[in-house]
Amino acid sequence: TYNAEAYLAQVLEALQQFDEIVVCDMHSTDSTQDIAKEYGARIVLHERCGICEPARNAAIQAATYNWVFVLDADEIIPPALRIYLYQHINSPNPEEALRIPRKNFFMEHFMHCLYPDYVIRFAKKNCIEWPSEIHSQPIITGKIKTIPKSQAELALVHLASNTISDRLQKTDTYTSKEVLRRNPRKYSIGTYLIKPFARFIHIYFQKGGFRDGKAGFIYAMLNAIYKFITLAKQEEGRKKH
Repeated sequence: TYNAEAYLAQVLEALQQFDEIVVCDMHSTDSTQDIAKEYGARIVLHERCGICEPARNAAIQAATYNWVFVLDADEIIPPALRIYLYQHINSPNPEEALRIPRKNFFMEHFMHCLYPDYVIRFAKKNCIEWPSEIHSQPIITGKIKTIPKSQAELALVHLASNTISDRLQKTDTYTSKEVLRRNPRKYSIGTYLIKPFARFIHIYFQKGGFRDGKAGFIYAMLNAIYKFITLAKQEEGRKKH
């Protein structure tokens, strides 16, 4: 967490029947830590680094139980999923991790084009490791079970319905982080047209963004802009290099 007071109370309220809650905080300056304490969470501190991935291993290692669920500060575990998790760990020879569907929202609209947006967040503590790069996926040692997308009642709920301003701010931050993990490259002008356009086509048509009306169209356009800015920053980095 970092200044995560907006949704934190709702998130922690949904976790009250779990065995342990650990909040890994990056020295928040709002009421995040006070809310965490109010809900009985144990707080561990991590240096502020602008993205959540580097803190995830610290949070995992701070847990004292054999199974961990890595949760963002704007995500809700529904009661049906909590029951499912306990059934899983108590079953004979359970898989070491679960791939879980997630419901996302944009401009106050449930985004059909983003569902099931699978994430791997639940695993045995000694079988999961999280790379520190932005948008990285966990490395799992063992088998992964996928919850069918048809079981929507088990889907993680992503509360944040980002405004366009939020998306633009994150675009600047995240694209800069993306460039750090990529080699500087020279692109033709055609690439600046084709790759963002391909991103738009993928989200709006292939993923079904058209089903989400204007929100789907705007979301697809913003993702195309994200791709364009990433390419442009790579070119900028190449010239500086």
